[in-house]
Amino acid sequence: MDPAGELSGFIPEHDFFAGIDSDGCVFDSMEVKQKEFFIPSALRYFSLFPVSKYVRETWEFINLYSCHRGLNRFHALVRVFGLLSERREIIESGCPLPDTEDLKKWIASETKLSNSTLRAWHERTGDSSTGLILEWSEHVNAEINTWLKSVPPFDNAREAIERISSFADTAVISQTPLEALVREWDENGIRQFASLIAGQEHGTKTEHLALAAKNKYPSHRILMIGDAAGDLQAAKDNGVLFYPVVPGREVMSWKRLLEDALARFIEGSYSGRYEDKLIAEFRNSLPSEPHWQ
Repeated sequence: MDPAGELSGFIPEHDFFAGIDSDGCVFDSMEVKQKEFFIPSALRYFSLFPVSKYVRETWEFINLYSCHRGLNRFHALVRVFGLLSERREIIESGCPLPDTEDLKKWIASETKLSNSTLRAWHERTGDSSTGLILEWSEHVNAEINTWLKSVPPFDNAREAIERISSFADTAVISQTPLEALVREWDENGIRQFASLIAGQEHGTKTEHLALAAKNKYPSHRILMIGDAAGDLQAAKDNGVLFYPVVPGREVMSWKRLLEDALARFIEGSYSGRYEDKLIAEFRNSLPSEPHWQ
């Protein structure tokens, strides 16, 4: 597979382009994945049961309830353990946290943050800490693949995506593994609405948009739809429009897109005061500081 070539080689069929995040945006799957798969596996693999209360609280803040929501799992892991290392409760417990120094080195040298690229790094360096992190990540994928089935889209999401695909080339822009994205969009009968599906194997969301859409469409005809700050940043990095699916108000957000925002996007009146208002609302829903600080 040539992920970059797949995106850069995409040939437009419409005059508009829409990138759509998946977990937590189209599907109400982010909470269940983090709370039932990522966290329990982390407690086991990294021997964190003595401080499970604080691990859960910190993990949920980073991955669900903050401006860091939606980060690639490896970036998020570094942030979680960094924040935990500063917590008084962790320091007083004496419970050791995983070593993430080699993980940070890998992240700094690689944009396609996936299990396959981590495995190549681990095999080249022989570092035991990244080996354990790789085992954890692969276990999470296997568990989700085995147990998590048929999580439906948010109300109004399917109708909005079908409407978008009628006038725009539509791409899934996500940091979820490609296999899971294809399976989830297939299971729910909406894969036919996506011209492209880009996962963590294809690079960052900024790279997805740059390769698939930038310089192929006018910037005011490219819209990124997402529920996390990383989605907004990808849009800003590429100078394109952003529509927020506000965490906790997802059904309303999809309805507003379907009934109002898409018409503005098509007619060219979306950017400016309207988009700014939506982004301000979105930013206010995602705090940057945890409540315990």
